[in-house]
Amino acid sequence: MACTGDEECMFPVDDGLFADTFSEENVYKFIGEELKISQVFGANLGVAAPVWDAALHLCRYFEDQSFDLRGKRILELGAGTGIVGILAARLGAEVTLTDLPLAVPQLQTNVSANMPISGWPSVPPTVLPLSWGQDQLSFPSDWDLVLGADIVYLSETYPLLLETLVHLCKNGAVVYLSSKMRREHGTPGFFEESLPNRFHVELVHRDVKQNINVYKAYLRGGQ
Repeated sequence: MACTGDEECMFPVDDGLFADTFSEENVYKFIGEELKISQVFGANLGVAAPVWDAALHLCRYFEDQSFDLRGKRILELGAGTGIVGILAARLGAEVTLTDLPLAVPQLQTNVSANMPISGWPSVPPTVLPLSWGQDQLSFPSDWDLVLGADIVYLSETYPLLLETLVHLCKNGAVVYLSSKMRREHGTPGFFEESLPNRFHVELVHRDVKQNINVYKAYLRGGQ
């Protein structure tokens, strides 16, 4: 899938995303943790296959802010390769990684590949399918943090994402969303209009060069 002119494209040109299946492994280092992340291309995973820059920005934000994630109950939405949630688990958080059913095997592979030699410092990460607007009621609402990296790119899913976030955050969870600000996909509108209808929203980091924002949000009282 190629883009023309000045249009910003979600898919790199000629990246083989929809060609024959092949995997690629990369090593990333954050907060003293070395993560080996496998990306399975051409396996009908689409946008779930790669490690997106917004995910790396969220990991780097946690590093720069010296977040203490030990003992935190964390759920990641649209986890894709799982790099954000796996980093949190390596740092002592109790993590549940979620995505569409097709992405679950890739997540399980990466979780297994990143178990520390001494074992997980808290509990092993849980990997579960979650379709926004359908499955969220089967999940509890007692999380400390709900995370998402580059999950705001299809406008038809925004009401479903908002509905899911409201349920997950009923008991006070804080949301961190890192996103490429794709104007042609209505991404700014989600953070400037839709999300603030139900959440207090704060822009906590902006990379102007890469056009990536990190937002912090928490549910408005009485909702």
